[in-house]
Amino acid sequence: MKRIIYTLIGLLTFSVSNAQELEVLINEALNNNPVIQKFELQYRIASEKVNEVNTIPNTEFSVGYFVSEPETRTGAQRFKVSAKQMLPWFGTIASRENYVSALADAKYEDIVVAKRKLMASVAQSYYYLYANKAKQEVLSENIKLLETYETLALTSVEVGKASAVDVLRLQMRQNEMQQLKDVLSQQFLAEQTNFNKLLNRKNDTAVSVVDGLMMPSEDFEITTKNLALHPELLKYDKLYQSIEQSELLNQKESSPMIGFGLDYINISERPDMNFSDNGKDIVMPMVSVSIPIFNKKYKSQTKQNKLQQQEITAQKQERLNTLETLLSKAINERISTRISYETQTKNLKQAKDAENILIKSYETGTIDFNDVLDIQELQLKFQMNQIESVKTYYVQSTIINYLIQ
Repeated sequence: MKRIIYTLIGLLTFSVSNAQELEVLINEALNNNPVIQKFELQYRIASEKVNEVNTIPNTEFSVGYFVSEPETRTGAQRFKVSAKQMLPWFGTIASRENYVSALADAKYEDIVVAKRKLMASVAQSYYYLYANKAKQEVLSENIKLLETYETLALTSVEVGKASAVDVLRLQMRQNEMQQLKDVLSQQFLAEQTNFNKLLNRKNDTAVSVVDGLMMPSEDFEITTKNLALHPELLKYDKLYQSIEQSELLNQKESSPMIGFGLDYINISERPDMNFSDNGKDIVMPMVSVSIPIFNKKYKSQTKQNKLQQQEITAQKQERLNTLETLLSKAINERISTRISYETQTKNLKQAKDAENILIKSYETGTIDFNDVLDIQELQLKFQMNQIESVKTYYVQSTIINYLIQ
């Protein structure tokens, strides 16, 4: 589990000292998230069942009183006390323990899967928060840029080189950007609530994210063979083994049961006679055997176990196909985002060059504010797409980590 955390942390480039470390946040989520606690409690319950099955059938006691006392040679029978204990066939209890332990092992994989999913969810939510914050900063920068252009436009209006319409267009564009920023601010609060709930803390707890994430110069190595060892698939192996243990238990339970008992009959003395053993009580040890002659139940259970093993095998193959599809999609999506990032970087540089040309045009006394708005809109688009590409790259990386680490 630590390996996955370190891989996620290795993707981050921290730029400020007060940014909360992702590792600390993930560990907090693992310690506090109620979903993890739920699966851990379920595992503890499943493990405790080992003690539940480590028992033998109840000892039977019975007491009987002779209302009409039958006479024997040594006297009349007054009452009878019996005790009986049935014992399962040799190895039956051990088979029960093995079966329950196998079920507990399968339940443990639920904890591992839940922790992996939680770590991926925390990391992804963190990247969503980063992207939202970065977009707000970009909008703030562009609003300031438009304010600069507005000042230039007002100056141009005074000397008759621009119209008041140009100023209004620049102001309307600023209003649109402010609206986008306000919407992003609300979306940040919603995602922050989601993030805090993953850590099981108050909704309004402030979350500090990194100021900048860079596209890694190269992708980390992907070992697809590790997919076969994914806990979602290992759980099916554990369930298959539990069915094997269930069949062994079924075979043991289809064997006879042996019982041992003791009967005690109280005899009263015959007052009119004097002979040896007069009034002697009766003690009778007993041995019994319970044989499942009609064993259709156990034969049916054997068939059910075989069918369940086939079902588990099919389910495992189905899940493997799904995971392989998810992995392939994440890998290809990450490659696509790198291509998109590089394209947006080139476009952004060209937009900056166009912006510089417009500034120089103003110095020579001519500037077209329609071109200003067009270039600014393109620049904003490229910046937003660049941030989105970085976010998507890291989100897809968390999916890959979930599948192969």
